[in-house]
Amino acid sequence: MHSSIVIQLPQIIRREATTIAITVCPVTPSFAAEIGDVDLSKPIEPSDLSAIKDAFAKYAVLIFPEQHLSSDQHLDFARHFGPLETTIALFRKDAQLRVSPEFADVSNLNPHNEVWDKESRQRMFQLGNRLWHTDSSFKRLPARASLLYARLIPPVGGHTEFADERAAYDSLPDATKRRLTSLVAEHSIFNSRARLGFTNFSEEERQGMPPVPQVIVRTIPESGRKSLYLASHAGRIFGMPEQEGRALIEELVAHATQRQFVYTHRWRVYDLAIWDNRCTMHRGTEFDDLRWKRDMQRATVCDIANSCEQEGIVVEAA
Repeated sequence: MHSSIVIQLPQIIRREATTIAITVCPVTPSFAAEIGDVDLSKPIEPSDLSAIKDAFAKYAVLIFPEQHLSSDQHLDFARHFGPLETTIALFRKDAQLRVSPEFADVSNLNPHNEVWDKESRQRMFQLGNRLWHTDSSFKRLPARASLLYARLIPPVGGHTEFADERAAYDSLPDATKRRLTSLVAEHSIFNSRARLGFTNFSEEERQGMPPVPQVIVRTIPESGRKSLYLASHAGRIFGMPEQEGRALIEELVAHATQRQFVYTHRWRVYDLAIWDNRCTMHRGTEFDDLRWKRDMQRATVCDIANSCEQEGIVVEAA
């Protein structure tokens, strides 16, 4: 009897150890959560991956602290959410990539890993990240999810703010919701950069990134929730006078970025954040980008189709 107990005890301990699931610590009941008890540098158990995707569908922004990832491990985790994008820097006439083209280089570093110059064209372009936006809405096939990894952060500033566009939509008056039904905006990377006074683009760059239509309200398939779909990339609204359309977009962005809808993430080195571009906006906050290094790399995965196609809306050429 005694020998039987000694033999079985290690087996019971091993079995219990494998039942430890990921830990989900919500920041709010329905928006943003921290995820623990998972090492993303290793193959992920199917049950853990399923739990992560469930949390992603519910909270839209997930933070994974203390993840020591190589570039390949970062990309491998991103592939669980969809096909990888390549960086739009490839369309820029001054493109000199510091990281592989599967990453968006959200840093203030030049190809030599030095802090960029004040008049750097790359700096002027990247300052657009301080405007409220959703990644790749200026592409016909926009982004589904972005995964941003902190390799080096400044001692102060450089946070990222996230806005919950689902909650913002829910809080709109019914009359406004009816007004927004089936409205489509034109998105372009040149719209957001023009807001900063940066218009120095070549004809080749403009042809490589033409404007695209995106709905203003979309339905998130996993939850069935409706969400605003906004960005600084949005310009005119089809079928509406240009000034009226732009004013409506500005009004909606101001509504969606009220403090009650916003989570501010204060980065720690080795944080990985993943967010749902279909129902969140985000922006980077200021830091002394001519003094402190900030090395952030973003993997981005594509959505399944243009938002208009997903909503069954046909946009007439105009």
